[in-house]
Amino acid sequence: NQVNDVEHSSLILLIGSNPTANHPVAATWFKNAAKRGTKIVLCDPRMTDIAKHAWRTMQFKPDTDVAMLNAMIYTVIEEGLADKEFIANRANNFDALKENIKGYSPEAMAPICGIPAETLREVAREFATTKSAMILWGMGVSQHVHGTDNARCLIALVSITGQIGKPGSGLHPLRGQNNVQGASDAGLIPMMFPNYQRVDNPEAHAWFEKFWDTPLDKKPGYTVVEIMHKITAPDSDPDKIRGMYVEGENPAMSDPDLNHARHALASLDLLVVQDIFMTETALLADVVLPASAWPEKVGTASNTDRMVQMGKKAINPPGDAKPDLWIIQQIAKHMGLNWNYQGPDDGVAAVYDEMRQAMHAAINGITWER
Repeated sequence: NQVNDVEHSSLILLIGSNPTANHPVAATWFKNAAKRGTKIVLCDPRMTDIAKHAWRTMQFKPDTDVAMLNAMIYTVIEEGLADKEFIANRANNFDALKENIKGYSPEAMAPICGIPAETLREVAREFATTKSAMILWGMGVSQHVHGTDNARCLIALVSITGQIGKPGSGLHPLRGQNNVQGASDAGLIPMMFPNYQRVDNPEAHAWFEKFWDTPLDKKPGYTVVEIMHKITAPDSDPDKIRGMYVEGENPAMSDPDLNHARHALASLDLLVVQDIFMTETALLADVVLPASAWPEKVGTASNTDRMVQMGKKAINPPGDAKPDLWIIQQIAKHMGLNWNYQGPDDGVAAVYDEMRQAMHAAINGITWER
């Protein structure tokens, strides 16, 4: 659901995000919804500006997201508030969840997460029984040592309450940068091809091998956290990583375990960073490639609402900085790859058309001309 679908929500649960500072357009939707009577529940170790508009605030102790969320799931199940019809028709493994949650009562979790048991129960009841509830989360949930567990708890919560698949409901990630959604759609996830086709799916694998006319690895890649472990793996490990090419990312600041990440990056035989700033990661690099900023190039971005937006060049890059597309094509050519995207602005329209074909189920109708 798009962010503005909160106008149909009767409850908004916001966790791990400071939308007033980081997503001001979304924050405006939240504030307007609150004025109309929508209940906002803010879950965050710190009280941000949106707390002024909240119905309830749950200022949990850092690193106890799972304890808090499991207590809510426990309440929904224990008090018979689960949506049995939705679970029967649309969910799997409910019995396993019910068994796993037995040790997570609000009374047991309250001392751990710092939220009174009665508040945990109150919010859980309201979430389960309200007409339509939407969860919106930021990088406070995902960029975390328990990020996967946090996300699974949120998925379980909407699944057992049936708060998904209808207006004003569902799970909505508030992305960290303007094209995180577009990058994910395009396949910059280690286990996915474009349009969320799994690398280890034989049909998808065969389709992309034919589409790109090149053999592709059948094994999913490593996540950023796993990559850091593979850098420090023993030399006997066949998957040990010795070099990295980092483009527009800063793992020396975004990795959940910063000390481990920085040690790993410093241990590489070769680290190449392509960015517009001398980031913490760039300071560790052997080679820094000066990239271009948003107004210095032509291209598209898919925002958190999955809307494709075109950006047009307004100014030239400073100094030796080059468009990212030009840089990566030069590297590819020097590696012997037959990349030949014709057209102005380093063939960006041709690249987009290839992406449109690879993601035909999602953006086939959005042509470059359109």
